Amino acid sequence: MPSPMPGSSSARRQLKPSRKQLGWFLLLRVVFICIFLGGTVVYQVRDGLTSAHPALPFFYLLIGLSFAHALAGALSLPRVKNLVLFTHTQIAWDLVFCFLLIALTGGTESPFPFLFVFIIISSSVFFSTREILIVAAASSILYGGLIDFQYYQVLPHPAGLPGLDPVAGREAFYTIFIHVVAFFLTALLSGALSERWRRSEAALAEQRIDYDELEALNKAILGNISSGLMIVNSQGRIRLFNRAAEMICGRSLKDVYNRRVDELFPGLEIMSGQGFVFHQRAEGDIFDASGQRKVLGYATSGIRDPRNRELGLLVSFQDLTQVKEMEEQLKRSDRLAAIGRLSAAMAHEIRNPLASISGSVQLLMETEGVSDEDRRLMGIVVKEADRLSSLLTDFLTYARPRPPRTEDCDISGLLDELIDICGTDPRFDQVVFIRDYESGIRFLVDRDQVRQALWGILINAAEAMDSAGEIRIGINRERGLIAIEDSGPGIPPDIAERVFEPFFTTKAAGSGLGLATVYSLIDGHGGRVEMTTGALGGARFLLCFGPGLVLS
Repeated sequence: MPSPMPGSSSARRQLKPSRKQLGWFLLLRVVFICIFLGGTVVYQVRDGLTSAHPALPFFYLLIGLSFAHALAGALSLPRVKNLVLFTHTQIAWDLVFCFLLIALTGGTESPFPFLFVFIIISSSVFFSTREILIVAAASSILYGGLIDFQYYQVLPHPAGLPGLDPVAGREAFYTIFIHVVAFFLTALLSGALSERWRRSEAALAEQRIDYDELEALNKAILGNISSGLMIVNSQGRIRLFNRAAEMICGRSLKDVYNRRVDELFPGLEIMSGQGFVFHQRAEGDIFDASGQRKVLGYATSGIRDPRNRELGLLVSFQDLTQVKEMEEQLKRSDRLAAIGRLSAAMAHEIRNPLASISGSVQLLMETEGVSDEDRRLMGIVVKEADRLSSLLTDFLTYARPRPPRTEDCDISGLLDELIDICGTDPRFDQVVFIRDYESGIRFLVDRDQVRQALWGILINAAEAMDSAGEIRIGINRERGLIAIEDSGPGIPPDIAERVFEPFFTTKAAGSGLGLATVYSLIDGHGGRVEMTTGALGGARFLLCFGPGLVLS
């Protein structure tokens, strides 16, 4: 971007002085007055100037005025609103001060005309080139006017103070010419240098802004990226832990900072005896702050500085726990569907000859001449055939459930009805029900199928507790789920993944189709069944229908 031309409106807008610059300006002015004016007085006194000299009081008066002006400027600077006007008044005072100082110290004989040069240079810190030239012009007018007054002997002077010595015309013209040229050359040079300095400062400011913006963007990216990021130094200690990492691991940066990564996350293969371990893709288990197991997918890469020195290891990771659970559910669904298709065909093949056997035995039982022992044995055959037929019916219900006929179902009322039925069943004689739900909660489901699934879980809970204990039933309206937990012994972890498989049972007289049928019925609604350990100590089953099936 091209820099603005000197004197342009944009340049003037950019040359607003700061309070810090003006503060340094006032301080340096005081130092300058002390060094040059005080040094001159000491030098002249040492050269024989006594206190009787009429110029000394005016020197002290100028020194006092200068210090008073500097003090007033320093005190008023914090409250000044128009810093540009304040700067103009300071430069104007300096010009007047130099004019008076040169007039007191001999005009053409004064050693202080160079102070105008310092004023011009100091103005270049605050002004554009055009304004610097104005300061140089003011310096030339003041100095040239003073020499003209000295030449014509018309400069008024205080009583008791001798006037300026006369000066020849040639000397006056030469003195004015030399100083005016010096003033304007100084203005042009200092203006050019100040413009160049400002352009360099502007370019540096742009680079600094870019770096600040880049740093802000990096922080925003680290804070908002969905993947967890962790940096481990060469000692294996964690040095960075972004917000996503905190959410995934359940630990804050304060909790993990400077702690060894192999102590916090031993399931991640990050460090070895030879140093860092690099992975393009790997998986590992961790336990968050609450003790819950999570599966992480992670990748590692080295971090190096511009000199190619190793700084640490960057670990990026994602929480794959839900993905793995979905994979397991899909595998289980596919496995159960395959078993169901195969078993349904076999069930039909078994059911037909089983009906023939049962019918034939019943006909034999009705014939005359059958002994009581044979009739008893035939009764056993019929009874077992009926049991097998009932088992096949249950299995076909699991393997080929009818599509759900959804309706507006009062889930709260359905649970109340099931609890009342349990009160008449001897298997629930010593079971206490805890109702953890509101009345009037309605789902869009098949009432009969959900009733069958709930009844299956309640029977399973009662049998697990040996008909004595507590069963808590709750409904989560926001998530669209029904929770049932018992105070029984729970389900061992080694068989937890198999409880929904058909024909898997730990009961001596169980068919292994109860929970498998529950899973099939809920799956038909597009939901899922989850099993965890409940607060009562036993198993906790979650029938998750989803918020889409909840009716307001």
